Amino acid sequence: VIHYTRYLFEKVLSVYKFENLPPEWPANYFLYCLFGYGYITVFNTEEYGLIANKCSLSGYDIYYQPTQALVANPILGSKRLNIGEDCELIKVQPDYNSIMDIVSLYADLMALCTETAGINLLNSKMSYVFFAENKAAAESFKKLYDKIASGEPAAVTDKLLLGEDGNETWKIFSQNVGQNYITDRILTDMRTIENMFNTDVGIPNANTMKRERLISDEVNANNVDTQSKTMLWLETIRDGVDKVNSMFNTNITVKYRFEEVQDDQNIGEPVRAV
Repeated sequence: VIHYTRYLFEKVLSVYKFENLPPEWPANYFLYCLFGYGYITVFNTEEYGLIANKCSLSGYDIYYQPTQALVANPILGSKRLNIGEDCELIKVQPDYNSIMDIVSLYADLMALCTETAGINLLNSKMSYVFFAENKAAAESFKKLYDKIASGEPAAVTDKLLLGEDGNETWKIFSQNVGQNYITDRILTDMRTIENMFNTDVGIPNANTMKRERLISDEVNANNVDTQSKTMLWLETIRDGVDKVNSMFNTNITVKYRFEEVQDDQNIGEPVRAV
């Protein structure tokens, strides 16, 4: 789950391009706070000038909007800042939540698919059942199977492990491994899940897993779905950025990184699925 959480979160960070951030702001800190916590506050300090820092929110106005940003920093100490007077807030979503619920949902699904694929790959191997007369023979059979499973070209065992009639005391449990093999379908499902995530966070995708051929109008319809949430997030972020620029005379800008990709798509021509 940790792997896919990091993987999907970094994909979200690729959707938006910030320009003209103050050079003293580490871009990784700014982005991880903004999208990981859902918001970040910007304020002036005597020691370090204009900084962006994670915070918690407090108070509410007549419209139940937060009125204060509470900063707890080991260097700066604790600060209680009035939003709109002492600081400004940049947030991702109108409800002040982060995007981690979306990331976690799809990370859990992809991790479950990976776990299932791993188990299926193991279970798709040839399985054997051994018949042992005692514990020593059972341990010998285990070592024999370990050698076979590890890929040794020649596995040697004591002939005493044979039956009284000289025949092997083991047999293949199931030979129909092809029927049990579903890893290829699981990997296809993983790609579908990732496409669903891409659509949710605004990464262009043709959603081509459903059929062999799609016309570009269908692709563009999927693009509308892809951009619906992204444009809302972009407008929300820009609103905060504009307030920061107005209060602190900065020139920060943010744009949708894949806007040119969407504009370059043709309309009315058939698009072949990959």
